[in-house]
Amino acid sequence: MMTWEVLSMIGTVAFAISGAFIAMEEEYDIFGVYILGIVTAFGGGAIRNLLIGLPVSALWEQGMFFNLALMSITIVFLFPGNLLKHWQRWGNFFDAIGLAAFAIQGAIYATNMGHPISAVIVAAVLTGSGGGIIRDLLAGRKPLVLKAEIYAVWAVLAGLVIGLGMANKAVELYGLFAVITALRVMSYTYKWHLPVRKLGVH
Repeated sequence: MMTWEVLSMIGTVAFAISGAFIAMEEEYDIFGVYILGIVTAFGGGAIRNLLIGLPVSALWEQGMFFNLALMSITIVFLFPGNLLKHWQRWGNFFDAIGLAAFAIQGAIYATNMGHPISAVIVAAVLTGSGGGIIRDLLAGRKPLVLKAEIYAVWAVLAGLVIGLGMANKAVELYGLFAVITALRVMSYTYKWHLPVRKLGVH
């Protein structure tokens, strides 16, 4: 199986689970849980397709990925309640996996279409964080990517590495995936932040 397909599967499952976790924390009903899970898994890809010139309808050809997302959401929804109380730790972890997998997948997509490095980085950021932004907005939260917490920077790093041709082989891409996931986990574990400038209130 191609590296691109494996990363797509990992990202789809991870983001579908992440969306389902947040929907349940917000006490959405079963319909809301499925909607938020699906939107999180496929939102980033839809935005990316629009911006790099692919029809959004390409998403509907990914039947296997939709089935994977639906299965993942169902498993989370049926999870024992005592395990779901740890949702934040697991939700953040699955979000980190999804970010890494989709950022790399988006960068590969743009590279294969012959786009310049700037477009490769944009594709990595949008694919890696687009679904999460839509998820957070639908859940009534401030999107992680727009807060001080380091999030999209790791997608930029993935796009830069791939755009510069520093990771081409399968083993290099999987290594990059592991590094990006680990950096994202460390950034929320140790509360790494980007600088924030607050306006003074008089």
